[in-house]
Amino acid sequence: MMPPVITLLTDFGTADGYVGEIKGALLSEIPGATIVDISHDIPAHDVELGRLTVARYWRRFPHGTVHIAVVDPGVGSARAALAIASAGRYLIGPDNGLLSPALLMGDSRAVELSVPPHTSPTFHGRDVFAPAAAQLAQGTDVDALGTLATDPIIRRTPEPRRDGDGQLIGEVIAIDHFGNAITNLIGMRGARLFVSGRDIALRRTYAELDAGEPGAVVGSTGLIEIVVREGRAVDVLSLARGAKVSLR
Repeated sequence: MMPPVITLLTDFGTADGYVGEIKGALLSEIPGATIVDISHDIPAHDVELGRLTVARYWRRFPHGTVHIAVVDPGVGSARAALAIASAGRYLIGPDNGLLSPALLMGDSRAVELSVPPHTSPTFHGRDVFAPAAAQLAQGTDVDALGTLATDPIIRRTPEPRRDGDGQLIGEVIAIDHFGNAITNLIGMRGARLFVSGRDIALRRTYAELDAGEPGAVVGSTGLIEIVVREGRAVDVLSLARGAKVSLR
């Protein structure tokens, strides 16, 4: 029998040992677990980028995988703690929209976890989410972990809109490690983009651009990304999340 797989996504960084505490709590309950670090470099408190990151990976893992995601500026407040069963996997984290990709699936079931009185009000990752993940990884049904969550918070990527000239108006929704600006626009052959006052062609690969040249490609998620070959598009084009992009 394969050991259970548990993944971790946080904004904790790796300098302070917080991730190590969560791993210690998990391995104390399941010594043979396979723990996969997705990332601990989500910018502090950036729930939206955390949500988009969860959307990239959670269904890439085998059925039965337990995903812990913690980007939780409201820790210790009245916000709920969730455990979700969805598409054959489990997700655990705060009820702040971070886990929206799983909640949007038709078969999702979500429960609110209880928060024991001895729990640290500043570290639910260790004291609430890790114990719940250990139970799920050992076969406990999600419904046994809490009470039905009737109205969990769901965040959605904004939809592009069409203006009076027939152009699609989208926006930058995320910026990746390379400085690429990921938009909410779907790629179309022969399309051209207008951003920061510049006309940018949609290319198939980075190699079709000269070094330092801005362009756009369809990324691995199917969304258009504004790029600069061997450079950072967000710096060259002065882009930030929310910047408007039009597609013609």
